[in-house]
Amino acid sequence: MIAGQPLACFQPFIDTATGRIAGVEALGRLRQSDGQLLSVGPLFADPKTPATALRQLDREIRGDALQRLHEAPGDWFMSLNISPRWVNRLRPQQPLPSLKQLQQHGIPAERIVFEITELNGNTQRLSDLVARYREAGARVAIDDFGAGHSQLDRVLALQPDILKLDMRLFKDAAKGGPSGDVVKALAQMAERTGCWIIAEGVETAAELEFALECGARYVQGFLFARGELAFFASDAFVQQFAQLRDQYVQHKLAERTRLMRLRDQLAVLMTILKPWAEAGAQPHLLPTLSAFPWLRRLYQCDRQGTQLTANLNWQGNRWHEDASYLGHNWSWRPYFYQLLAEGQEQKRLTLSATYRDATTNQYCLTAGQFIANGQRLLLLDIDAAGL
Repeated sequence: MIAGQPLACFQPFIDTATGRIAGVEALGRLRQSDGQLLSVGPLFADPKTPATALRQLDREIRGDALQRLHEAPGDWFMSLNISPRWVNRLRPQQPLPSLKQLQQHGIPAERIVFEITELNGNTQRLSDLVARYREAGARVAIDDFGAGHSQLDRVLALQPDILKLDMRLFKDAAKGGPSGDVVKALAQMAERTGCWIIAEGVETAAELEFALECGARYVQGFLFARGELAFFASDAFVQQFAQLRDQYVQHKLAERTRLMRLRDQLAVLMTILKPWAEAGAQPHLLPTLSAFPWLRRLYQCDRQGTQLTANLNWQGNRWHEDASYLGHNWSWRPYFYQLLAEGQEQKRLTLSATYRDATTNQYCLTAGQFIANGQRLLLLDIDAAGL
């Protein structure tokens, strides 16, 4: 027996382009006799809860949400959670209960996003389901993208319109480190396949900034609102979002200022190193470089990217010579062919994006400039954290 009155609460999606509410996710609640609202999540996660009771509960909550959507602005969309476990019980070509509910409540399918909450089950059945939703005019989202069950092959097979980043992965990534690189890579993949990104679980300004860094089209979370019975006004969070967005822009401008300052320092450093490098690059003649504590490595390559000199690595407060990479060719590395292309054409100092160095497992940038009348490339590896 499921105790309580089934109903829907609504958590808004904030459009990062405008700061306005673009839609809501319908969240299931049970109102207790004392008025308290309890999430239905634990019931759906409990294998002891009868499947028939869950299906009935799901439809009642969805019906309440669709009935209430008539009260919302006409340009809002609503996201409804769909579990493929129910889909697997449908007979071939059986009318979809979710689409029948839309018709019963007079809701255009174009205002609905069906959010697939898991990707287990038969891929072909899921593909058929997605095709039927799209044929009706609805959009499809995949929830918890990046979590263990969200296999990339199924995402590519379903080609959803929206991907919701896995909340736990997103929150961990917002703190920085390797998971940040993973989430940014997932976001880039989504963008290239034409998907919009939703970042859910945004609770702090730092998490919002990371969501913007990932190119999220919508954000959702307690930083703006919890799930509520009533709808917010479309512009309820415009001012708050504008302030947070401006704060993000100021942080990015500060990063740009630091980068420009680094370029100025690198220009000075290259002026110091160029005569030394062109005169044979003898380690014992290396000038004092204490003013550049973030410098970690020096080496030279030819115009094709083949390493001509040993690495000089800064370790233990002195320079160490490492000849193990002599003859290696680095032209295939993204940061390196960027340096080759820009440096050869423009004859100026170039700087790579930040990357993780495979040797030291540290975040680095590589600066390069052609010397010796354009015949050699002097390269400097920089400790990004040291900046």
